[in-house]
Amino acid sequence: MQSQNIDLIRTLFQSRLATLKHLLESAQTHFCDDESFLQKRLAADMLPFGTQIAFTCNQPRNFALWCDGKPANNLDPDVTALAQAYEHIANTKELLFGAHVEEAKLAEITRIDLGQSLYIELSGHAYVNEFLMPNFYFHMVTAYDILRMAGVPIGKRDYMLHLVPLIRKE
Repeated sequence: MQSQNIDLIRTLFQSRLATLKHLLESAQTHFCDDESFLQKRLAADMLPFGTQIAFTCNQPRNFALWCDGKPANNLDPDVTALAQAYEHIANTKELLFGAHVEEAKLAEITRIDLGQSLYIELSGHAYVNEFLMPNFYFHMVTAYDILRMAGVPIGKRDYMLHLVPLIRKE
């Protein structure tokens, strides 16, 4: 992704957020609007599905804020209602759409505060490729895995939703 255009990064985040919304809708249908699925988790020491939604959204959200020269601002991780989960996704997509994206941003050095007085400094390229993208996919895959474990009838096609329009038949 070294030569990837920064606007393509925004487009990638937008399309994957549509997939996240699709996964949430699939779970909502499967559980017949019973919001308790937002508290399901893969293991006792892992965060629940609702938190995975917030953490997935935090990556493109903080990308958009970074593009606009604003500090990172994570969403409330305590997602206990469907309306809140959908709002996180919609607000993140809107923030991404309105972000002022410039390629020069990738050359800047970015400081990421990790808490407990810890931080790392990365180039813009490394921030996107080594921090945002891995975290984004980690939390999105964890959300997908929680739903699969809970019996939601989704598969790879649902996860790779962004490729469905490209499918052709001979």
